[in-house]
Amino acid sequence: MNAPSQPRPARLAVGVVGAGRVGPALAAALRLAGHRPVAVSGVSDASRRRAAALLPGVPLVPPAQVLQRAELVLLTVPDDALPGLVQGLAETGAVRPGQLLVHTSGRYGTAVLDPARRAGALPLALHPAMTFTGTSVDVDRLAGCSFGVTAPEELRLAAEALVIEMGGEPEWIEEAARPLYHAALALGANHLVTLVAQSMELLRQAGVAAPDRMLGPLLGAALDNALRSGDAALTGPVARGDAGTVAAHVAELRKHAPATVAGYLAMARTTADRALAHGLLKPELAEDLLGVLADGSTRADGPAGTDGPAGAEGDSGR
Repeated sequence: MNAPSQPRPARLAVGVVGAGRVGPALAAALRLAGHRPVAVSGVSDASRRRAAALLPGVPLVPPAQVLQRAELVLLTVPDDALPGLVQGLAETGAVRPGQLLVHTSGRYGTAVLDPARRAGALPLALHPAMTFTGTSVDVDRLAGCSFGVTAPEELRLAAEALVIEMGGEPEWIEEAARPLYHAALALGANHLVTLVAQSMELLRQAGVAAPDRMLGPLLGAALDNALRSGDAALTGPVARGDAGTVAAHVAELRKHAPATVAGYLAMARTTADRALAHGLLKPELAEDLLGVLADGSTRADGPAGTDGPAGAEGDSGR
């Protein structure tokens, strides 16, 4: 006997307000599920190109006209623009009773849609935990992608069904937890891009011709180990307590890439704290290391911690 299937929403006319990297990809995924994109709004040339590539034949119209034509409206604008957009659409009478209004912001739940809800809209917050390129590859990447879902209880099944139709996996996030949820994703994904880009730049300076090829296997293994084992996957000089090596790193970064020093020190301090807390960094090795990390001023041409009592500053408040 087949297992009962997830309830499927009726086939809907879909509109997109904000043709950035996310909206056209989600609308294209909904089209594959049988829904019908009918209108999209976009201002920049890049937005118009994305809409034409991912939603061919779908007319570009102003936001109010998107709402006139669509039963399901995707609001895919930057987080800071979302409250004003919702307020403006509600005040101008663009919102229709019974219309599904979906935003894709990780920061907000459904409360940001309250002006539209008072006008009769059905509010959903569906945030794909994925990075987007603005190309067709994004539609494929939605397969198995987790979505942070927040919705009124009576719309929960509809919200989850839409996510499943786009190829995603719904993950319920309470309204009050949305900012923390979004901060966690930004910490992992956005900062990862910065770290990798900096690492590739430094490798090029060191003479590595193909830093992406060198980093690919290493970072892939590190990510896999971290997802499987958490802090137990920590390796490297900070987790080992190699204060002299860390001091040498700081000196080299000051010489060749001073803009990276603050980030290196911040991440090294955090790594040291976590390694200590999980028993990976031996306390007897931590003192010199914390001295190196205290303010990043330790010389690399002598023993770690020789600029003063080892760890004198770094131990305060620990």
